[in-house]
Amino acid sequence: MRNQPASVYIVGMSTVAEIQAALPKLGNDELRQVEQAVRQLYRARNAGIIFDDAYGVWTEADQTSAAAEVFEMLDREEGRRDAAGTR
Repeated sequence: MRNQPASVYIVGMSTVAEIQAALPKLGNDELRQVEQAVRQLYRARNAGIIFDDAYGVWTEADQTSAAAEVFEMLDREEGRRDAAGTR
């Protein structure tokens, strides 16, 4: 089994952690295949897709995560200004 490509090992995996651990072992072509499969699943499920193009999909979860990061950054900046008394 050691001579088989890394992509063969993903088939029997049952947890996200196992899949994440296997991803670095894949070659670039295999990673592209995995990425395409994930994109196709998102498209087939139409689960909260906001944007879909040749570069990938942007989901509601992506949007929420990005917005949370921006708000956190703004809150930190506001805290710095308050601490410096430059409001």
